[in-house]
Amino acid sequence: MGVRDCPAAVSGNDRRHHALGSSRPGKRRPVGDRVSRACPRVRRPASAPHASCAAVGGRAGGPTPSAVRCDRSAGRRLWRPPCVRRPRRQAEEGEMTVTRERATNGPAGAEQRRQVMGVRKRNGDTEPVDVNKIVRAVERWVADLDEVDPLRVATKTISGLYDGATTAELDRLSIQTAAELIGEEPQYSKLAARLLAAYVDKEVRGQQVASFSQSIRYAHGLGLISDETAAFVSRNARKLDDAVDPAGDLRFEYFGLRTVADRYLLRHPQSRLVVETPQYWLLRVACGLSGTPAEAIGFYRLMSSLAYLPSSPTLFNSGTRHTQMSSCFLVDSPRDELDSIYQRYHQVAKLSKFSGGIGIAWSRVRGRGALIRGTNGRSNGIVPFLKTLDAGVAAVNQGGRRKGAACVYLEPWHPDIEEFLELRDNTGEDARRTHNLNLANWLPDEFMRRVEADGDWSLIDPSEAPELPDLYGEEFDAAYRVAEKKAVRTVKARDLYGRMMRTLAQTGNGWMTFKDRSNTLSNQTGEPGNTIHLSNLCTEILEVNNDAETAVCNLGSVNLGAHVTADGVDWEKLRDTVRTAVVFLDRVIDINYYPAEQAAASNPRWRPVGLGLMGLQDAFFTLRLPFDSAEASELSTRVQEEIFLTALETSAGLAERFGPHPAYAQTRAARGDLHPELWGAVPSQPQRWAGLKARVGEHGLRNSLLVAIAPTATIASIAGCYECIEPQVSNLFKRETMSGEFLQVNTYLVGELKARGLWTASIRDQIKRAEGSVQGLAELPAEVRELFRTAWELPQRALIDLAAARAPYIDQSQSLNLFLAAPTIGKLSSMYLYAWKSGLKTTYYLRSRPATRIQQATVAVTSTAQPGVAVASSAQPGGAASSISGFAGTDAEALACSLENPESCEACQ
Repeated sequence: MGVRDCPAAVSGNDRRHHALGSSRPGKRRPVGDRVSRACPRVRRPASAPHASCAAVGGRAGGPTPSAVRCDRSAGRRLWRPPCVRRPRRQAEEGEMTVTRERATNGPAGAEQRRQVMGVRKRNGDTEPVDVNKIVRAVERWVADLDEVDPLRVATKTISGLYDGATTAELDRLSIQTAAELIGEEPQYSKLAARLLAAYVDKEVRGQQVASFSQSIRYAHGLGLISDETAAFVSRNARKLDDAVDPAGDLRFEYFGLRTVADRYLLRHPQSRLVVETPQYWLLRVACGLSGTPAEAIGFYRLMSSLAYLPSSPTLFNSGTRHTQMSSCFLVDSPRDELDSIYQRYHQVAKLSKFSGGIGIAWSRVRGRGALIRGTNGRSNGIVPFLKTLDAGVAAVNQGGRRKGAACVYLEPWHPDIEEFLELRDNTGEDARRTHNLNLANWLPDEFMRRVEADGDWSLIDPSEAPELPDLYGEEFDAAYRVAEKKAVRTVKARDLYGRMMRTLAQTGNGWMTFKDRSNTLSNQTGEPGNTIHLSNLCTEILEVNNDAETAVCNLGSVNLGAHVTADGVDWEKLRDTVRTAVVFLDRVIDINYYPAEQAAASNPRWRPVGLGLMGLQDAFFTLRLPFDSAEASELSTRVQEEIFLTALETSAGLAERFGPHPAYAQTRAARGDLHPELWGAVPSQPQRWAGLKARVGEHGLRNSLLVAIAPTATIASIAGCYECIEPQVSNLFKRETMSGEFLQVNTYLVGELKARGLWTASIRDQIKRAEGSVQGLAELPAEVRELFRTAWELPQRALIDLAAARAPYIDQSQSLNLFLAAPTIGKLSSMYLYAWKSGLKTTYYLRSRPATRIQQATVAVTSTAQPGVAVASSAQPGGAASSISGFAGTDAEALACSLENPESCEACQ
């Protein structure tokens, strides 16, 4: 262990000998003259020929291969590398050396020449590498991280250095080193995040920016900040500067802060250096949405606590020159004419440019082989047009910050439906494949009923029945039966349904969304002619649109994990968070920049917002509730009711102050029907609901829609919680994003294992081999294994039941992923039929695993599985792909069985 005897090596003027105590990593303690630790030897990477072979060392009063001598009188340290053996000498007490030696051969034998290894500072100066300085830089951030060893991080960092490296490179090496240790000890995630925050702070200060107001002024001069935000900050500079909380950076995990640094912080247009710190970023977002300093500071503190975050477009663009802060745009199908189709391309490109996720219907465009009356030719159908759309989405990524994304919706009566379902296939003619578009089926109840009854289904060209996209419920049923007389062709409903299941199993795409439930259970469809034609990119937004109006939604999500302790939910804190969130989501509508005139026409008229939820799995872990338990379902529904009720109360309050939204008279609420009543639900707080209904009857609502549960993939990582309403997918896994590859560890499980003395290398290896499952850990009691099941080990019926139970308190919809390790036609058909019968409006991705992974996971999990604990489903012969490769024989029988016996089908067990 390196013993330091230098005023610069310890805090203050304390000249006692200090060392890094092994019992409390990262803590200093006084030590005697003879306390020592052997010097670790570090292999020199081939790519760094000047790197040190030994990092730190020194034995007090004894020989040492390396030492750093502190010259107090000269005020400097000399760094002498130990790469070549030399005669030992007695080291002075307190010495630590890290040096590089180069041997040269001469006539008289080997002569050794010692050289000092230096690093180049950010100001251009060069100084010798100081081991103690590296250790101290790490120690600064580990006061509350008892399991972190700063000396280990410093040692590994030094091993990657080379002569002439910059201090910025040294800092990046420290961050990378800490991140690489996360799999062994999750606390290194906090350390890596804090080192990254310090690195960002240095980069910002290096541009002569030392406060929030200076950051805004500097960024405004670079053309990054709007004049309004710059003026607001200038007027209130002192209050806003004083509000910045540097301790907020301590809340981040590494994955979250790395995402923020790479994608959310504003950068200099030329140098690409960041011009704001994470806390400046959040305060800038708050200022862009606020009218007073008090509002801005309150919203900033909420976001800095990570209890709530708005969606990415708001975090990207609030306070900037282009304040496009909406998340979702729902574009109606183009008319069946060339001008309309190309106008849609232009509209989609503009929306994607400013970070919008896009849903677009295509049911009005004629199918393949239909007559083109103007030229007397035949149409090529929708696929060539969708191919062009696919290229446009790929070309216009969202401001260079994330990939462009769009989802195309098609109704199942369209004659090109079968080709549509093949668009994401990896085989076939590439000219008829779209690898960037997502696909979704917009299914009327009539189709599902005919699937259930094994009836026929007619495919009808939209040119023969142009009214079908605008109808739902009984009106659609009647119009469809009349239009069947003009059918292009007829297929078996189950055959087409089976093709949908195959697409889901092979690609995860072709999402199942239900047209009639989406319309009949929407507040916006109170008047005839108001129709929801599709959902959005992630299937949680359901809003009226048409050729002249593109539906828009602004999103944000409450982190439930931040509102729960072992004692339960902090309901008052949750209500406060929801109130603040609704106010600022509503404000986005007025401040927002709309890239397309159709969006500008719709959003102020309907004023919809989508307040969501993330961290449900965190709450279940904290309260030790298995995901599929009755107690978990009760809590999930109770939380969702509280969020929806508080959101409605807040919107009613805004209506009292500013008036209801302009289209309020066309809503179901204007007729006295609130969303839970459409479901026939029995709320747990009838008095509050009665008071709300009277208030709405008197003043109306400021927002036509209020709640939608989005996937939250990115903002959940920033907040350090599990995504939306999903169970965990694994206890230990790597995650790939645009910012890189990151190891994710279930910290709740680690705490459980540590408490039992089981967090060992052997246990970690077992979990890795089982692909993140703990079902094979016989050392854990059955109830613990049950608590830490993954999405692959839960019955999917439980996920559907949870979604259905909370649905009356979600006036839009929810992004519901379903998980089957080895999907089969039988499993999928019964699962989606059950979702439809449960009243769900939409579903999202089907998650499955490659056959090789399924087999490996199955062996690892089932070999030692305990009775009463769910395990991964057994792989089908030949893997998932082969089990759905054709739709005949046993597949047809499985489909029939699952549809005719949905309650007893294997998919729901």
